[in-house]
Amino acid sequence: MSKLLVKPEEVDQDGKIIDVTPESAGWEYVGFQVYSLKEGASLKKETGTDEVCLVLLSGKANVKTNEKVFNEIGERMSVFEKIPPYSVYIPNDDYYEVEALSDLELAVCAAPGKGTYEARLIAPEDVEQSDRGSGKMSRKIHDILPEGKDADSLLVVEVYTPDGNTSSYPPHKHDKDNLPHESYLEETYYHEVNPSQGFAFQRVYNDDRSLDEAMTVEHRNVVLVPEGYHPFTAVPGYECYYLNVMAGPKRTWKFNNEKDHEWLFEGVKR
Repeated sequence: MSKLLVKPEEVDQDGKIIDVTPESAGWEYVGFQVYSLKEGASLKKETGTDEVCLVLLSGKANVKTNEKVFNEIGERMSVFEKIPPYSVYIPNDDYYEVEALSDLELAVCAAPGKGTYEARLIAPEDVEQSDRGSGKMSRKIHDILPEGKDADSLLVVEVYTPDGNTSSYPPHKHDKDNLPHESYLEETYYHEVNPSQGFAFQRVYNDDRSLDEAMTVEHRNVVLVPEGYHPFTAVPGYECYYLNVMAGPKRTWKFNNEKDHEWLFEGVKR
């Protein structure tokens, strides 16, 4: 199995099924976990040196931090309802407690914090929705924590790729700290597939092909993108969802397209 592919584990005592840390990924900035909590279960964690964005993938919850309480949040019971999620931003040196009011799938997105911003609720109406691309490159975007919203490091977005379509395409990369031309951002892709027995494909590769991995992606898999281009394809009959988490030394998304495929942008809404 590719070292860039992380598959879910059996639920541990905290409800965790996915665990990506900077140490396990071999990078510096991005951490990502998924918890599958039964109704009535709770999760308590310190944020430590990281800021955190809790994304309620599905289900309802109460969330409490040192300073704030957000009760009875959550609306969608499946990511494939395609409505924006409820999320909670929490700064470093803080704490959160999540109480599941229903069965709950919770993503925990983490990156280094500087204590600049207070904890806050990100409600569905705060999430910008857009359509990107056209034809077989079209997909639906939910910007949960984009560059224009307050955070120290984190960028968080979810994407819906219709069956048979390709997204994160034409291929682009953001692996050079060379602003204003390109930013260095590590990235995780958390995937869900509908129906869940389906699969999809993702390729991660760089210009000199010293990295070139093509992976079969299944339900609840995570793909790590330490560098290079990273297009994704949903096979016919199976629509796909992914949650992207990005972070790097500077919080800006400046990417470069693979030049061989730039002709695909002709007449396309990027």
